[in-house]
Amino acid sequence: MKKLNVAVFFGGCSSEYSVSLSSASGVILNLDREKYSPVMIGITQEGAWYYYDGPIDNMLNDTWHTSPHCTPAVMSPDRGEHNLLLLKDEGIVRLPIDVALPVLHGRNGEDGTIQGMLEMAGIPVAGCGTLASALCMDKDRAHKLVHLAGVSIPQAMTFEQDTPLETIEAFAVKIGYPLYVKPVKAGSSYGITKVSDQTELSAAISLAFQYDNQAIIEENIEGFEVGCAVVGNKELIIGEVDEIELSGGFFNFTEKYTLKSSSIHVPARIDPVKAAEIKEAAACIYRALGCSGFARIDMFLKPNGEIIFNEANTIPGFTEHSRFPSMMKAAGHSFQEVLTKIIDLAL
Repeated sequence: MKKLNVAVFFGGCSSEYSVSLSSASGVILNLDREKYSPVMIGITQEGAWYYYDGPIDNMLNDTWHTSPHCTPAVMSPDRGEHNLLLLKDEGIVRLPIDVALPVLHGRNGEDGTIQGMLEMAGIPVAGCGTLASALCMDKDRAHKLVHLAGVSIPQAMTFEQDTPLETIEAFAVKIGYPLYVKPVKAGSSYGITKVSDQTELSAAISLAFQYDNQAIIEENIEGFEVGCAVVGNKELIIGEVDEIELSGGFFNFTEKYTLKSSSIHVPARIDPVKAAEIKEAAACIYRALGCSGFARIDMFLKPNGEIIFNEANTIPGFTEHSRFPSMMKAAGHSFQEVLTKIIDLAL
């Protein structure tokens, strides 16, 4: 059988650029090379596109874009082409693309932008499509849709930069401290602050607006965070539920990528009945948001057993030790098998 060319996008114009380098490296190293040939497409933080054919180590240490292994490139939008156009000195060289796997976290990659471009070009996309990607990136709209599907959500208020501080303070008093202030559209916990009292509120709002033009204030949920890795379109494969154990604070960027003072338990330390209920809620959320291919659904489990939706990640972390592959592995699916399934679903 002819190997399929899989376009793996990495980097990107996003605050999560460095996370993407790690995730994409994990994907490339675990692709089944008997079936797939990875076509590595790197996007710098400034937005330059390159076809990259160098070592993975240069991706991990972020020297890939300074190497001689880079060729300027663009994706042809012509639906009859399905080609990456390499802009060489001697002219344009066409590199066929069979399927695309964006591993771009955050803005300009996880938010439906690149998915829309690929769909316009007629290239199958592994993972969520344009609409689901955009919805899941928007915490406000995702919460509203999930609530309509019957899953509980935190008390929250979305506001703009010109919203009077007094209005925000009044809502904060209503839901009580501590609470969270977050950008509406950002990932990897960038711009999120756990606010203990009113004196910290203004600075938290300013930080959130560094990452988005809308922010959201959200109640603190007692209990702990749980997650579900979901793979599929109509029929879903759901990994084992995981549990985040915190020693204090919240699961911020540092904790997510170093586990300095937190632990992740897979499977979660909960009874099988509750685990099944969480998986059912994850499937409901996945379908309500129109997800396809794969996503990680994050929820809170309160002491009384109530499940609260937190967020849906359409391009979750993809290193070998990330939550998504770990949950699938605990359910008996290797990283390579999961990637093969995701690509098969796109095709």
